[in-house]
Amino acid sequence: MGVRKRLNTVQRGFALKICRAYRTVSLNSALLLAGILPLDLRILEASRLYEIRKGVSHPAVMRDREVERMAPAIEDPHPAEQVELGFVLVDEGTYADVVDSHVHRIYTDGSKIEGRVGAALSVWEGAIETKAIKLALSPYCTVYQAELLALKRAVDIACKSGAAKVGVLSDSRSALQAVTLSSPHPLAVQTRAALRKAALQRREVSLFWIKAHAGLKGNERADELARGAALGLRRKPDYDLCPVSFVKRILRQDTIGEWDRRYEVGGTAGVTKLFFPSAAAAYKVVGKIDITHHTTQVLTGHGGFAFYLNRFKLKENPSCLCQPGVEETVPHLLLECPIFASNRYAIEQKLGMAMTGENLPSALGDKCRDTFFKYCKYIVEVVNKRNNGV
Repeated sequence: MGVRKRLNTVQRGFALKICRAYRTVSLNSALLLAGILPLDLRILEASRLYEIRKGVSHPAVMRDREVERMAPAIEDPHPAEQVELGFVLVDEGTYADVVDSHVHRIYTDGSKIEGRVGAALSVWEGAIETKAIKLALSPYCTVYQAELLALKRAVDIACKSGAAKVGVLSDSRSALQAVTLSSPHPLAVQTRAALRKAALQRREVSLFWIKAHAGLKGNERADELARGAALGLRRKPDYDLCPVSFVKRILRQDTIGEWDRRYEVGGTAGVTKLFFPSAAAAYKVVGKIDITHHTTQVLTGHGGFAFYLNRFKLKENPSCLCQPGVEETVPHLLLECPIFASNRYAIEQKLGMAMTGENLPSALGDKCRDTFFKYCKYIVEVVNKRNNGV
């Protein structure tokens, strides 16, 4: 707890400057408006990710999933044993030449649709498809993994086919680069090993990049098969190693969940909670907001308002100019003050909603935000000038 307090002290200063808030603003409000997560939770997230990458068990995060680990550099072959790899870019003008020079061809593709992942290979001999292969991957896998898996299987098939010359064609440039540029991805490492084996056996397995959705028959067929694999296969996955990107996403969800719990039970950020009842929901929105001195005053309640100035002995009376005894706070100015009744009516007509406390979160939606903040800025400027004696 003592360490967390020290981290909070350090982070609060940065958060206040990022969101341009008064130094009296609470840590909860400052972090939310700055769009940054609590430092202690970020450290915990980073340490868990490091441990998972190193093989430490975290059942609460990984459950029964096994994380995909990059191959260590020591497993690469000796430089004297390495085979120079590359791939050829093929366009509509050169595609016919590739088909003519490579009777045996394998087209590959990967697809992710409706949260399901699949890969496929279409094996051709001349102008005829001789074999179609569909592969299933776990739902948390990526299209990148699907493309690499398809490439690996294609190279394996090319090595076992008995043909002296085989062309492997893919529309995934990133997957081809991973294979040819010594990526440590386990599928890329296995594919390179198969290509080296083919070279030692005097078999020519050539890699080609072709443009997706360009009307090339083999590529369109592979795309169709990959979509079918993603949507139709209901079997044990051919590949189920969990990508690090998925682990990061799960850890970030846990971090935001804990932050949301702290935000909800915290006794500060009362005004901010009127606009953002949930820190998790705010984290998705705050990056779209142009945080200015005026918007921060509205979203925190800390600014040139009579109630706030009175708290710090800068103004004798906390009341609003509209009526003695009614405190001049952000909710009062935006929702109730008769001085701004005409402005409030105009904004209600533009937004199509009444200015009530329940509707404040909705006023920060994508379609309403800019209009609502113009209304807020006008009120803040008027009140600030009045309380500063301008």
